[in-house]
Amino acid sequence: MTSTAASAARPDSAPPRLPSLTGLRWIAALLVFGFHAGTMRIIAEPDYKAVVDALFTLGLSGVQFFFILSGFVLVWSARAGDSRRTFWRRRIAKIYPNHLVLWAATLVVAGWFADPVLPAAALENLLLLQAWDARPGWFYSINTVSWSLSCEFFFYLCLPFALPLLRRARPKLLWALIVVLPLLILALWPAQELVPEVSRWWFTQIFPPVRSLEFWLGAVAAELMRRGLWRGPGLTVASGIFLVTWVAAAQWIPAELWTTLLAVVYLLVITAAADADVRGRRSPWRSRSLVWLGEVSFAFYLVHVLVMTSVLRWSGDWGTGFGGWRGPAVVLGFLVVNLILAGLLHRFVETPMMRRLAPRRPARPAAVPRQRAAGTQAAGNDEARDPKGGAGGAADEVGPADSRSTYVDLR
Repeated sequence: MTSTAASAARPDSAPPRLPSLTGLRWIAALLVFGFHAGTMRIIAEPDYKAVVDALFTLGLSGVQFFFILSGFVLVWSARAGDSRRTFWRRRIAKIYPNHLVLWAATLVVAGWFADPVLPAAALENLLLLQAWDARPGWFYSINTVSWSLSCEFFFYLCLPFALPLLRRARPKLLWALIVVLPLLILALWPAQELVPEVSRWWFTQIFPPVRSLEFWLGAVAAELMRRGLWRGPGLTVASGIFLVTWVAAAQWIPAELWTTLLAVVYLLVITAAADADVRGRRSPWRSRSLVWLGEVSFAFYLVHVLVMTSVLRWSGDWGTGFGGWRGPAVVLGFLVVNLILAGLLHRFVETPMMRRLAPRRPARPAAVPRQRAAGTQAAGNDEARDPKGGAGGAADEVGPADSRSTYVDLR
């Protein structure tokens, strides 16, 4: 069991960077990509498809990881001098430019394929209000994965009001929340019986207040770690717990327990990786390549479904799949193409717009020596995020106002 030294994250000092969490963002984005590659049936060869299904059956939970990570990072990196307006402006500058580009690109693709687009749905999606709309297809309108951004906007709206309460909360209350929040996630399964059947998927998977349970779980853990009170396994043990849970859940554990188990396991991995960064301990997630992949993971999450569905429809291979070795080759090709597009979006849209639109922040203190030696040039902690996801968050998704225009997840 490990605990973060209180001196490492004193309330009156800027918190250390957490580059391992940036690297882990890529893993979550990859889980979502693998899940969609499997459910789009790109691979027709049964043996190859079985491998993808075994690896990525739970990939939908990548957005759950993004939401927990978002709550953790934003509370960890919050500074006392930041006003609500400054916080909201920074978050809008972070996610909205990419969203706007993908929103416009999706409409162009819809026009190319002559897909009908409801103006009201397009406007709702543009304003990131779609996750509040329970009508089938509306919450997955336009760029389908952007539903997770709609949830994130709600989290961002609430956090400045909740943060002072978290800062003043007694440790016993914080630990009680760590226990209660996963139980509330578990309670969603029986609670959905109170919702009309047609809206149950929306209620459990999309509705922002429900998905905020994951965000607050990460936020509470960050406050405990900030005070030096967090107790949890080290990174090696936490990673082992994750692997065992992932295999067991896919094979033997009832689906009703997946979200709760994965929420707990993801929290253990996130806190263990953060603890390793704070203490300067070895972490495989903060290599230069993984940090870069984590930095572009938000853009990757936003582009991947639109790119894959558009190419498959254009080539006439939508729903038919590719036989033999061509299936895995196409998936790898999509991975590379999406990475290239994500890198361009990050370089020419996300980064410059953050510099232009976000309020300037005071210079951060130098990273701890062992972090610098590990080659961490991560983005600021408050930029780690999901679909959805989650990630988007990352991460979980998708289905549009018109099922022809974008991929619909029928899981």
